[in-house]
Amino acid sequence: MSKKINYVLFDGVYHQKLKPLTLTRPVADLRVGIFKIHEKWEYLLGEKVGIRTKDYLGKSYNSFNDNAGVGISGALIPNLELCDAINTLKEKTIMMKEGKVLAIKPLPVESFDVNNELEGYKIVQYTSEISMIEKPMDIFKLNGDQIEVDLKFYIKNKDLNSNPESGNLIIGDRVYIEHGAKVMGATLNSSDGPIFISKGAEVMEGSNLRGPLIVMENSVIKMGSKIYGATTIGPFCKIGGELSNVVFQGYSNKAHDGFMGNSVIGYWCNFGADTNTSNLKNNYGIVKSWSYETESYESTETQYCGLIAGDHSKSSINTMFNTGSVLGAFVNVFDGDFPPKFIPSFSWGNKEKMKIYKFEKAMEVAENVMSRRGVALDEESIKIYKTISKQSSN
Repeated sequence: MSKKINYVLFDGVYHQKLKPLTLTRPVADLRVGIFKIHEKWEYLLGEKVGIRTKDYLGKSYNSFNDNAGVGISGALIPNLELCDAINTLKEKTIMMKEGKVLAIKPLPVESFDVNNELEGYKIVQYTSEISMIEKPMDIFKLNGDQIEVDLKFYIKNKDLNSNPESGNLIIGDRVYIEHGAKVMGATLNSSDGPIFISKGAEVMEGSNLRGPLIVMENSVIKMGSKIYGATTIGPFCKIGGELSNVVFQGYSNKAHDGFMGNSVIGYWCNFGADTNTSNLKNNYGIVKSWSYETESYESTETQYCGLIAGDHSKSSINTMFNTGSVLGAFVNVFDGDFPPKFIPSFSWGNKEKMKIYKFEKAMEVAENVMSRRGVALDEESIKIYKTISKQSSN
Protein backbone atom coordinates (compact mmCIF):
# COMPACT_ATOMS: atom_id res chain seq x y z
CA MET A 1 0.00 0.00 0.00
CA SER A 2 1.32 3.45 -0.95
CA LYS A 3 2.07 5.95 1.75
CA LYS A 4 -0.61 8.63 2.11
CA ILE A 5 0.53 12.00 0.77
CA ASN A 6 -1.48 15.15 1.32
CA TYR A 7 0.08 17.31 -1.39
CA VAL A 8 1.54 16.37 -4.77
CA LEU A 9 3.11 18.81 -7.23
CA PHE A 10 2.40 17.70 -10.80
CA ASP A 11 4.20 18.70 -14.00
CA GLY A 12 1.17 18.97 -16.27
CA VAL A 13 1.68 21.05 -19.43
CA TYR A 14 4.67 22.84 -17.91
CA HIS A 15 7.04 19.92 -18.38
CA GLN A 16 7.03 20.68 -22.10
CA LYS A 17 6.85 24.47 -21.71
CA LEU A 18 9.93 24.60 -19.46
CA LYS A 19 12.28 22.49 -21.52
CA PRO A 20 15.28 22.30 -21.81
CA LEU A 21 15.46 22.78 -18.02
CA THR A 22 12.88 20.03 -17.43
CA LEU A 23 14.43 17.51 -19.80
CA THR A 24 16.25 16.07 -16.80
CA ARG A 25 14.00 16.91 -13.84
CA PRO A 26 10.44 17.62 -12.71
CA VAL A 27 9.08 21.16 -12.86
CA ALA A 28 8.98 21.38 -9.05
CA ASP A 29 12.72 20.61 -8.88
CA LEU A 30 13.63 23.92 -10.54
CA ARG A 31 15.32 26.58 -8.43
CA VAL A 32 14.05 30.16 -8.43
CA GLY A 33 15.26 32.55 -5.76
CA ILE A 34 17.06 30.34 -3.26
CA PHE A 35 14.90 27.24 -3.03
CA LYS A 36 13.54 24.75 -5.48
CA ILE A 37 9.79 25.05 -6.00
CA HIS A 38 8.97 21.92 -3.98
CA GLU A 39 11.10 23.20 -1.09
CA LYS A 40 9.10 26.45 -1.05
CA TRP A 41 5.84 24.51 -0.70
CA GLU A 42 7.30 22.35 2.05
CA TYR A 43 8.30 25.38 4.11
CA LEU A 44 4.86 27.00 3.82
CA LEU A 45 2.78 23.83 4.19
CA GLY A 46 4.94 22.48 6.99
CA GLU A 47 5.28 18.99 5.54
CA LYS A 48 6.92 16.99 2.75
CA VAL A 49 5.24 17.09 -0.63
CA GLY A 50 5.19 14.49 -3.36
CA ILE A 51 6.07 15.00 -7.02
CA ARG A 52 4.32 13.58 -10.08
CA THR A 53 6.43 13.74 -13.21
CA LYS A 54 7.04 12.05 -16.56
CA ASP A 55 7.54 8.30 -16.58
CA TYR A 56 11.20 8.35 -17.64
CA LEU A 57 11.99 10.63 -14.66
CA GLY A 58 9.76 8.73 -12.26
CA LYS A 59 12.22 6.42 -10.52
CA SER A 60 14.88 9.07 -9.90
CA TYR A 61 12.36 11.50 -8.43
CA ASN A 62 10.00 9.03 -6.70
CA SER A 63 7.04 10.04 -8.85
CA PHE A 64 3.81 9.63 -6.88
CA ASN A 65 1.14 8.30 -9.21
CA ASP A 66 -1.58 7.24 -6.73
CA ASN A 67 -4.45 9.28 -5.32
CA ALA A 68 -3.42 12.25 -3.18
CA GLY A 69 -5.28 14.75 -1.00
CA VAL A 70 -4.50 17.71 -3.26
CA GLY A 71 -2.62 18.09 -6.52
CA ILE A 72 -0.86 21.42 -7.10
CA SER A 73 0.69 22.66 -10.31
CA GLY A 74 4.46 22.27 -10.04
CA ALA A 75 4.93 25.60 -11.82
CA LEU A 76 3.00 27.53 -9.17
CA ILE A 77 4.99 29.60 -6.67
CA PRO A 78 3.42 29.40 -3.17
CA ASN A 79 2.39 32.13 -0.78
CA LEU A 80 0.37 32.05 2.42
CA GLU A 81 -2.87 33.25 0.83
CA LEU A 82 -2.60 30.59 -1.85
CA CYS A 83 -1.90 27.87 0.73
CA ASP A 84 -4.99 28.92 2.70
CA ALA A 85 -7.12 28.79 -0.45
CA ILE A 86 -5.85 25.32 -1.33
CA ASN A 87 -6.40 24.03 2.20
CA THR A 88 -10.03 25.19 2.17
CA LEU A 89 -10.93 23.60 -1.18
CA LYS A 90 -13.95 21.33 -1.08
CA GLU A 91 -13.89 17.78 -2.39
CA LYS A 92 -14.01 17.24 -6.16
CA THR A 93 -12.88 20.77 -6.97
CA ILE A 94 -10.48 22.20 -9.53
CA MET A 95 -9.07 25.65 -8.72
CA MET A 96 -8.19 27.71 -11.78
CA LYS A 97 -7.13 31.21 -12.79
CA GLU A 98 -7.31 32.60 -16.31
CA GLY A 99 -7.55 29.12 -17.80
CA LYS A 100 -4.64 27.69 -15.79
CA VAL A 101 -5.13 24.74 -13.45
CA LEU A 102 -3.70 25.63 -10.04
CA ALA A 103 -4.92 22.81 -7.81
CA ILE A 104 -7.10 19.68 -7.90
CA LYS A 105 -8.77 18.13 -4.85
CA PRO A 106 -8.43 15.21 -4.64
CA LEU A 107 -5.73 14.43 -7.18
CA PRO A 108 -6.80 11.20 -8.91
CA VAL A 109 -4.49 8.38 -9.84
CA GLU A 110 -2.20 9.03 -12.80
CA SER A 111 -4.13 8.19 -15.94
CA PHE A 112 -3.99 8.69 -19.68
CA ASP A 113 -7.70 9.55 -19.57
CA VAL A 114 -7.49 12.66 -17.39
CA ASN A 115 -10.86 14.04 -18.43
CA ASN A 116 -12.61 10.87 -17.34
CA GLU A 117 -10.83 10.91 -13.97
CA LEU A 118 -11.96 14.50 -13.37
CA GLU A 119 -15.58 13.89 -14.40
CA GLY A 120 -17.93 15.65 -11.99
CA TYR A 121 -15.32 18.04 -10.53
CA LYS A 122 -16.49 21.60 -9.95
CA ILE A 123 -14.33 24.51 -11.17
CA VAL A 124 -13.69 27.46 -8.89
CA GLN A 125 -11.76 30.60 -9.82
CA TYR A 126 -8.89 31.97 -7.75
CA THR A 127 -9.09 35.77 -7.75
CA SER A 128 -5.85 36.85 -6.06
CA GLU A 129 -2.51 37.38 -7.78
CA ILE A 130 -0.28 34.38 -8.54
CA SER A 131 3.28 33.78 -9.74
CA MET A 132 3.97 30.87 -12.08
CA ILE A 133 7.00 29.63 -13.97
CA GLU A 134 5.43 29.25 -17.41
CA LYS A 135 8.54 29.87 -19.54
CA PRO A 136 12.21 29.31 -18.65
CA MET A 137 12.83 33.07 -18.63
CA ASP A 138 10.23 33.51 -15.86
CA ILE A 139 12.88 32.08 -13.54
CA PHE A 140 15.22 35.06 -13.91
CA LYS A 141 12.28 37.50 -14.09
CA LEU A 142 10.94 36.36 -10.71
CA ASN A 143 14.33 35.73 -9.11
CA GLY A 144 14.70 39.02 -7.23
CA ASP A 145 11.29 38.80 -5.56
CA GLN A 146 11.84 35.14 -4.71
CA ILE A 147 15.23 35.82 -3.12
CA GLU A 148 13.48 38.25 -0.77
CA VAL A 149 10.76 35.70 0.08
CA ASP A 150 13.08 32.72 0.48
CA LEU A 151 15.65 34.56 2.57
CA LYS A 152 13.15 34.75 5.46
CA PHE A 153 13.33 30.95 5.68
CA TYR A 154 16.92 30.47 4.53
CA ILE A 155 18.39 32.75 7.16
CA LYS A 156 16.70 30.94 10.07
CA ASN A 157 19.13 29.10 12.32
CA LYS A 158 22.09 30.24 10.23
CA ASP A 159 25.31 30.97 12.10
CA LEU A 160 26.10 34.43 10.76
CA ASN A 161 29.52 36.04 11.01
CA SER A 162 29.11 39.51 12.50
CA ASN A 163 32.81 40.29 12.00
CA PRO A 164 33.93 39.09 8.53
CA GLU A 165 37.51 39.31 7.33
CA SER A 166 39.09 42.71 7.03
CA GLY A 167 39.55 44.40 3.69
CA ASN A 168 35.89 44.14 2.61
CA LEU A 169 33.75 47.15 1.78
CA ILE A 170 30.23 46.52 3.07
CA ILE A 171 27.50 48.89 1.81
CA GLY A 172 24.03 48.68 3.31
CA ASP A 173 22.80 46.64 6.26
CA ARG A 174 21.60 43.50 4.43
CA VAL A 175 24.86 41.70 3.81
CA TYR A 176 24.84 38.27 5.49
CA ILE A 177 27.96 36.12 5.61
CA GLU A 178 27.67 32.71 7.19
CA HIS A 179 30.43 31.30 9.36
CA GLY A 180 32.54 29.05 7.19
CA ALA A 181 32.42 31.37 4.17
CA LYS A 182 35.56 33.16 2.93
CA VAL A 183 35.12 36.76 1.81
CA MET A 184 38.25 38.89 1.48
CA GLY A 185 38.96 42.17 -0.28
CA ALA A 186 35.50 42.38 -1.88
CA THR A 187 32.82 45.05 -2.24
CA LEU A 188 29.31 43.93 -1.22
CA ASN A 189 26.47 46.42 -1.84
CA SER A 190 23.02 45.55 -0.48
CA SER A 191 21.39 48.88 -1.31
CA ASP A 192 19.13 47.26 -3.93
CA GLY A 193 18.67 43.90 -2.26
CA PRO A 194 20.17 41.42 0.20
CA ILE A 195 23.40 39.51 -0.26
CA PHE A 196 23.89 36.12 1.40
CA ILE A 197 27.18 34.21 1.24
CA SER A 198 26.72 30.62 2.44
CA LYS A 199 29.14 28.48 4.42
CA GLY A 200 31.79 26.81 2.31
CA ALA A 201 31.51 29.54 -0.33
CA GLU A 202 34.41 31.81 -1.24
CA VAL A 203 34.43 35.33 -2.65
CA MET A 204 37.93 36.19 -3.83
CA GLU A 205 39.61 39.58 -3.66
CA GLY A 206 38.63 42.35 -6.04
CA SER A 207 35.09 41.06 -6.59
CA ASN A 208 32.22 43.55 -6.72
CA LEU A 209 28.82 42.19 -5.72
CA ARG A 210 25.40 43.84 -5.74
CA GLY A 211 22.18 42.39 -4.35
CA PRO A 212 19.85 40.74 -4.51
CA LEU A 213 22.37 37.93 -4.64
CA ILE A 214 22.68 34.46 -3.16
CA VAL A 215 25.94 32.51 -3.24
CA MET A 216 25.15 28.99 -2.10
CA GLU A 217 27.29 26.35 -0.42
CA ASN A 218 30.74 25.57 -1.81
CA SER A 219 30.51 28.02 -4.70
CA VAL A 220 33.47 30.21 -5.64
CA ILE A 221 33.44 33.79 -6.96
CA LYS A 222 36.81 34.26 -8.65
CA MET A 223 39.03 37.34 -8.47
CA GLY A 224 37.73 40.56 -9.98
CA SER A 225 34.23 39.30 -10.71
CA LYS A 226 31.38 41.75 -11.25
CA ILE A 227 27.99 40.39 -10.23
CA TYR A 228 24.73 42.30 -10.41
CA GLY A 229 21.38 41.15 -9.03
CA ALA A 230 19.05 39.52 -9.17
CA THR A 231 21.40 36.54 -9.28
CA THR A 232 21.42 33.08 -7.73
CA ILE A 233 24.60 31.05 -7.76
CA GLY A 234 23.57 27.55 -6.80
CA PRO A 235 25.72 25.13 -4.84
CA PHE A 236 29.13 24.05 -6.16
CA CYS A 237 29.49 26.65 -8.92
CA LYS A 238 32.60 28.55 -10.05
CA ILE A 239 31.91 32.06 -11.33
CA GLY A 240 34.09 34.73 -12.92
CA GLY A 241 33.67 37.70 -15.23
CA GLU A 242 30.42 39.66 -15.29
CA LEU A 243 26.92 38.43 -14.43
CA SER A 244 23.57 40.23 -14.34
CA ASN A 245 20.29 38.53 -13.34
CA VAL A 246 21.44 34.94 -13.85
CA VAL A 247 20.17 31.81 -12.09
CA PHE A 248 22.63 28.92 -11.85
CA GLN A 249 20.74 25.83 -10.71
CA GLY A 250 23.94 24.26 -9.33
CA TYR A 251 27.21 22.44 -10.12
CA SER A 252 28.00 24.63 -13.15
CA ASN A 253 30.94 26.86 -14.07
CA LYS A 254 31.42 30.16 -15.79
CA ALA A 255 34.82 30.68 -14.28
CA HIS A 256 36.43 33.22 -16.62
CA ASP A 257 35.95 36.66 -18.13
CA GLY A 258 32.93 37.28 -20.34
CA PHE A 259 29.40 38.59 -19.83
CA MET A 260 26.27 36.59 -19.08
CA GLY A 261 22.94 38.29 -18.42
CA ASN A 262 19.27 37.38 -17.99
CA SER A 263 19.95 33.67 -18.22
CA VAL A 264 19.10 30.33 -16.59
CA ILE A 265 21.79 27.66 -16.47
CA GLY A 266 21.13 24.02 -15.61
CA TYR A 267 23.43 21.57 -13.81
CA TRP A 268 26.92 20.44 -14.86
CA CYS A 269 27.40 23.14 -17.49
CA ASN A 270 30.75 24.75 -18.27
CA PHE A 271 31.48 27.89 -20.28
CA GLY A 272 34.95 28.50 -21.66
CA ALA A 273 36.97 31.68 -21.25
CA ASP A 274 35.49 34.78 -22.88
CA THR A 275 32.12 33.16 -23.51
CA ASN A 276 29.61 35.99 -23.85
CA THR A 277 25.83 36.12 -24.04
CA SER A 278 23.92 38.96 -25.64
CA ASN A 279 20.85 39.83 -23.58
CA LEU A 280 19.57 42.85 -25.57
CA LYS A 281 18.91 43.20 -29.29
CA ASN A 282 20.51 46.11 -31.16
CA ASN A 283 17.04 47.46 -32.00
CA TYR A 284 15.91 47.13 -28.35
CA GLY A 285 13.05 44.92 -29.51
CA ILE A 286 11.30 42.06 -27.74
CA VAL A 287 13.46 38.92 -27.80
CA LYS A 288 12.23 35.71 -29.39
CA SER A 289 13.44 32.34 -28.14
CA TRP A 290 12.90 28.70 -29.08
CA SER A 291 9.82 27.04 -27.55
CA TYR A 292 9.81 23.27 -27.11
CA GLU A 293 6.02 23.47 -26.83
CA THR A 294 5.37 25.01 -30.26
CA GLU A 295 8.68 23.98 -31.86
CA SER A 296 9.13 27.52 -33.10
CA TYR A 297 10.56 30.84 -31.99
CA GLU A 298 8.16 32.60 -29.61
CA SER A 299 8.14 35.99 -27.92
CA THR A 300 9.73 36.04 -24.48
CA GLU A 301 7.69 39.16 -23.68
CA THR A 302 10.84 40.91 -22.53
CA GLN A 303 13.61 43.03 -24.03
CA TYR A 304 16.17 41.16 -21.97
CA CYS A 305 16.91 37.49 -22.48
CA GLY A 306 20.28 35.82 -22.75
CA LEU A 307 20.84 32.05 -22.60
CA ILE A 308 18.76 29.09 -21.41
CA ALA A 309 20.98 26.01 -21.05
CA GLY A 310 20.02 22.44 -20.22
CA ASP A 311 22.14 20.13 -18.09
CA HIS A 312 25.66 19.10 -19.14
CA SER A 313 25.95 21.71 -21.91
CA LYS A 314 29.28 23.40 -22.62
CA SER A 315 30.96 26.05 -24.72
CA SER A 316 34.56 26.55 -25.79
CA ILE A 317 36.57 29.75 -25.45
CA ASN A 318 35.33 32.86 -27.28
CA THR A 319 31.82 31.50 -27.88
CA MET A 320 29.19 34.21 -28.47
CA PHE A 321 25.55 33.40 -27.73
CA ASN A 322 22.89 35.59 -29.33
CA THR A 323 19.86 36.98 -27.49
CA GLY A 324 17.36 34.28 -26.57
CA SER A 325 19.67 31.35 -27.24
CA VAL A 326 18.61 27.88 -26.09
CA LEU A 327 20.83 24.83 -25.57
CA GLY A 328 19.32 21.43 -24.93
CA ALA A 329 21.01 18.90 -22.65
CA PHE A 330 24.49 17.62 -23.56
CA VAL A 331 25.27 20.31 -26.13
CA ASN A 332 28.95 20.92 -26.85
CA VAL A 333 29.61 24.15 -28.77
CA PHE A 334 33.02 25.22 -30.02
CA ASP A 335 32.86 28.40 -32.02
CA GLY A 336 34.47 31.83 -32.09
CA ASP A 337 31.31 33.23 -33.65
CA PHE A 338 27.57 33.07 -33.03
CA PRO A 339 26.32 29.45 -33.01
CA PRO A 340 22.66 28.74 -33.89
CA LYS A 341 20.13 30.29 -31.49
CA PHE A 342 18.66 26.85 -30.80
CA ILE A 343 20.79 23.73 -30.52
CA PRO A 344 19.02 20.42 -29.76
CA SER A 345 20.20 17.99 -27.11
CA PHE A 346 23.19 15.75 -27.82
CA SER A 347 24.66 18.07 -30.45
CA TRP A 348 28.35 18.69 -31.04
CA GLY A 349 29.86 21.31 -33.32
CA ASN A 350 29.77 24.93 -34.45
CA LYS A 351 27.80 27.27 -36.71
CA GLU A 352 29.13 25.49 -39.81
CA LYS A 353 28.02 22.02 -38.80
CA MET A 354 26.33 20.30 -35.85
CA LYS A 355 26.82 16.57 -35.43
CA ILE A 356 25.22 14.08 -33.08
CA TYR A 357 27.11 13.88 -29.79
CA LYS A 358 27.74 10.17 -29.37
CA PHE A 359 26.00 8.91 -26.27
CA GLU A 360 28.92 6.86 -24.98
CA LYS A 361 31.30 9.80 -25.34
CA ALA A 362 28.83 12.15 -23.61
CA MET A 363 28.51 9.74 -20.67
CA GLU A 364 32.29 9.44 -20.41
CA VAL A 365 32.62 13.22 -20.17
CA ALA A 366 29.72 13.46 -17.69
CA GLU A 367 31.30 10.85 -15.44
CA ASN A 368 34.62 12.70 -15.48
CA VAL A 369 32.98 16.06 -14.74
CA MET A 370 30.81 14.74 -11.92
CA SER A 371 33.57 12.72 -10.27
CA ARG A 372 35.56 15.94 -9.78
CA ARG A 373 32.76 17.06 -7.44
CA GLY A 374 32.57 13.69 -5.72
CA VAL A 375 29.25 12.83 -7.40
CA ALA A 376 28.70 9.46 -9.08
CA LEU A 377 26.91 9.11 -12.41
CA ASP A 378 24.25 6.59 -11.38
CA GLU A 379 22.37 4.13 -13.58
CA GLU A 380 19.02 5.90 -13.28
CA SER A 381 20.55 9.15 -14.52
CA ILE A 382 22.10 7.30 -17.46
CA LYS A 383 18.65 5.92 -18.33
CA ILE A 384 17.21 9.45 -18.26
CA TYR A 385 19.98 10.71 -20.52
CA LYS A 386 19.46 7.77 -22.87
CA THR A 387 15.79 8.67 -23.22
CA ILE A 388 16.68 12.29 -24.02
CA SER A 389 19.25 11.12 -26.55
CA LYS A 390 16.67 8.95 -28.32
CA GLN A 391 14.10 11.74 -28.28
CA SER A 392 16.54 14.24 -29.79
CA SER A 393 17.51 11.87 -32.61
CA ASN A 394 13.90 11.33 -33.75
